[in-house]
Parts: sequence; structure tokens; C-alpha cells
Amino acid sequence: MSGAADQARAWLAQDPDPETRDELTLLLARAEEGDAAAAADLEDRFAARLAFGTAGLRGELGAGSNRMNRVLVAQAAAGLAAYLLEKAGDSAEAGQRPLVVIGYDGRRNSRVFAKDSAELFAGAGLRAILLPRLLPTPVLAFAVRHLGADAGVMVTASHNPPNDNGYKVYLGGANEGAQIVAPADAEIAAHIQRIADAGGAASLPRSLGYETAPESLVEAYVAETAAVAPAPDGADGLRWVYTAMHGVGWETLSRILEVAGYPAPTLVAAQIEPDGAFPTVAFPNPEEPGAMDLAFETARGADAELVIANDPDADRLAVAVPDESVEGGWRRLTGNQIGLLLGWRAARSAREADAAPGASLACSLVSSPGLQTVAEHYGLDFHSTLTGFKWISRAPGIVFGFEEALGYLVNPGTVRDKDGISAAVAMLGLVSEARGRGQSLADVLREFDETFGFFASDQISVRVEQVSVIARIMAALRAQHPERIGDVEVERVDDLLEGVEDLPPGDVLRLWLVDGSRVIVRPSGTEPKLKLYLDVRGDSADDARHRIESLAAGARALLAEQ
Repeated sequence: MSGAADQARAWLAQDPDPETRDELTLLLARAEEGDAAAAADLEDRFAARLAFGTAGLRGELGAGSNRMNRVLVAQAAAGLAAYLLEKAGDSAEAGQRPLVVIGYDGRRNSRVFAKDSAELFAGAGLRAILLPRLLPTPVLAFAVRHLGADAGVMVTASHNPPNDNGYKVYLGGANEGAQIVAPADAEIAAHIQRIADAGGAASLPRSLGYETAPESLVEAYVAETAAVAPAPDGADGLRWVYTAMHGVGWETLSRILEVAGYPAPTLVAAQIEPDGAFPTVAFPNPEEPGAMDLAFETARGADAELVIANDPDADRLAVAVPDESVEGGWRRLTGNQIGLLLGWRAARSAREADAAPGASLACSLVSSPGLQTVAEHYGLDFHSTLTGFKWISRAPGIVFGFEEALGYLVNPGTVRDKDGISAAVAMLGLVSEARGRGQSLADVLREFDETFGFFASDQISVRVEQVSVIARIMAALRAQHPERIGDVEVERVDDLLEGVEDLPPGDVLRLWLVDGSRVIVRPSGTEPKLKLYLDVRGDSADDARHRIESLAAGARALLAEQ
């Protein structure tokens, strides 16, 4: 424990936060008195350092290098500032300061981390602009492009557990406001590590000379997003329910609804105001079982036609429709179903607008292959990317992109990231247009199947105690490719570590079966899980359902053999 104890004392010397100082002081004292649990906790807090990568930083709040706190954020901000100054080179020396814009959501310490970052950026000689209040992640992504910023930082942990927070980085210029990818992540991380090794986070230069963004910036986002789908005649009388999942989406969305002309929803009152404790949900993610129960209860009381939900930082969208065949009478659409409908809408719009050559639809490689069918139907290009909008948003000629984890990019001209608010507006437009034709959203789903084919998807997640188990399974599958999954032969296997098509290398196996089905195996990027993504295309809804159930049973049997 002596190593961890020494690290803890060094940490205390540079921690500006009285709460985490008190927390660590008490833990250190208990550990030194022989408390085994305290000693183990102390070891865990300093056994590693939260890694800065293409997702920035994300982790549990608390003292120590393996937690999210003001010391770690100070080091990250100073490292990012050093990177931007290095890239600016002579122009920075000539007085053309790199510009960084900073946003934050309603999680614990989000404003504190954002304000610290603004002071440190300004202290390093950058021009720093702090958003005027807690706002959705898409507003920050918009601000990077709108202000012509060199970089943006969003303090959020999205839909993670309540005691987490994170630090997401965007780059301007040639990156067009997208999230960082290699090699920028490693270059920024190297600067952060250099600063961390030097210690003395408390002595990093700070300045109160940062700016606060004007309200006109938010108004510009509102105007651009309302223009995604102004309300058609079919919107009149639409009965719908909205939940912000205790996040920051409602204030911005409400202004957009007014500008775009949509009727106000019935709100899930207990979840509409930002609350970092997330008191009504065990896990603030619309995908999680039970997370939308209050929304469904509200919808039943309001005789609603539609439920729309954002996650806490409003970069994801969930949609549910009435369905008497399921318990409770409401069914949440899958991310693939929403993505295919919005992709269909985008493809029609691109054709009507006589889109330029090279206009494309894009999705992550684990998302439904149905989007490629849509793109080909309308003569558009299609791109499959690695998971994450840092890749999807970089697809050449993109007019729409999505990933099955409820992320959708519907207005790439203004936001190069997933945006749950603009996606909500696009969905309201799609539903309203259908209502004008006398159709429900369920009718539109059936029409899609009849037009493009009956696609079905499923996902299997295997949580492990030791991450090494995942590496062992991936190695076994690579050493001996499966010959069949269930009763269906495997036709070929793509190993992305070896490079496939125009995809960057990744720890992903893609198995193609002789009947056209697909299985993708990859480790989770954020949790100790192995994930399998299953996709089939059937001749009918019943055929697709049978195929996906059979494929899932075969995939589970394959895992059991490893």
C-alpha cells in the first residue's frame, strides 16, 4: 500500500477540491490504520490512470488518478491546450490564439469541470468561450462549427451511471467539428501525461479572461434544427409524450418545437428537469429495461400516439409506439428501426434535392445492413464505418448517419455528431407526414419492410469479471474460424485487425453466413463485455423473426464452446 499512499499524498498536494481532498484524506487514514477495504480502495484509485482516447475521458467521480476529478480535468485541459498551441505553431506566436468552446450538462461537477477548463485554456493563452448554461451535447458540437473553433470540450458522461462524468473533445478545421480520432488522441494524451508526470496541477496558470457565449449562439442552433423538419399539416393535433430522462434536452427542444410549429407534448413531469442524481431510473439510458416505464405510464394516461425520449445529454433518441401485443401496451423501437426510417427519409430528401454526386448514407458496421439497401435504392453512396460517430461523421458526402445504439446524425451541415434533438424533430416530421396520409408510425415501419425487405437484428452481450476472458475468446475465434453457426454454414470471416476494405484496423470479427446472415463479434469499448451483433433478412416478417431467433441460439451455443 505504501506506493498508493505516497501517490495519494502527492495527489492531495495539488487537489483544489475540498470534497475530494476530504474524501482521500479519510480514506488514507483508514488504510494506514489497517482497514483492508480502505487499502484496497486506495490501491484501486491509484492502480491506473483514466486513459484519454478517442472517447476523451469518462469514469467514476472521486479522488485519484483512476477517477474523474478536478486534478484529472486540469491535466486534460492543460494537455489539450498544449496540443492546440503546438498545432497552431507560428500563428499562435503571432497572436492568433486557438479558440476553444466549452459546454457542460447537468451531471455532478459538470459546471465545475467546464469552468476549470475555461480558466486553464485562458491561462494557457487560448481564447476560451464557455456556453452560457448547461446545454445538450449537440449544442456544443454545433458551436464548434458555428464559431469556427479549433476545438470543443463537452463535460458529460451521456447515459452512464449517476456517479460518472466525462470529458469529450471535438476538433475544428479539417476535422469539421467531429470528435477526435487517431493520431490526435495519442498526441493529446502524450501532452496530458507529460503534465501529469510533472505534478503541480495546482500551479498550472489560470485566467478569468474567458468569454461566455451569447444567447444568439443557442438561437442559431434552434433555428438550424427547426429547419430540419418544419411541421407539416399532419402535425395538427399530434398527441405525444416527451421525457428528458432527468437531462438537459427539454429547454432547447421546447424552443425548437415552437419555432418549427409542432404541438407541445405531454411531459413526463418527474423526469423533465435536469437532475444529476437521476432519482426515477436505475440507469439513465433509454435502452435499459424500465428506463421508459414512466414515459409509458404517461402515454397511457394521455392516449398518446408516440413517445419520444432523449438521454441525459440529449445526443441520443428513443422512440416508442402503441402495441397491444406487448405488456403495458407500448413498444420501444430498436435503434436500427429508427435509423432505417430516418435514413429512408434522408434518402428521399436527397433525391428530391438532386443531391451532388457522392452523397451518401453511413452507419457503423454493427448497425443494420438495411441502410445500404436504402442507399442503393436511391442511387446514393453507402459507407460502413467503425463504431462511434467520430467515424460515422467522417464518411465522405454524408447526408445521414446512424448507429444502432440510438445515435442519429440528420443535419451534417451543422452538427458532425449524433444529435438526439434534431433526430427528434426529424422523427416528428416523419410521423406528421404519415398522419397527413392517414398512417401511423407502425404503418410506416410495415411500408419500409415491404419496400426494402424484412430486416431483423439482435444483440448478445456477455459480461465478464476479467477482461482477459474477452481476449481469450477473440483469440480462439481467430485461431479457428467457426465453420457454422447453428445449422447455417459460415461463408467467410473478415478480421478487421488484418484490414478490411477501407476500414481502419479494429478488434472486430465479421462472419458472413451462406444464407446472407451476418454476425459481428467485438469487445465493448466502455464495459467488460463481449458483444455479438446479429442481422438477417427474411422473405416476410415471420421468416425474419424465425431466422434471427435461430441465429441467436446458434451464436449462444458458439460462445458456450469457447
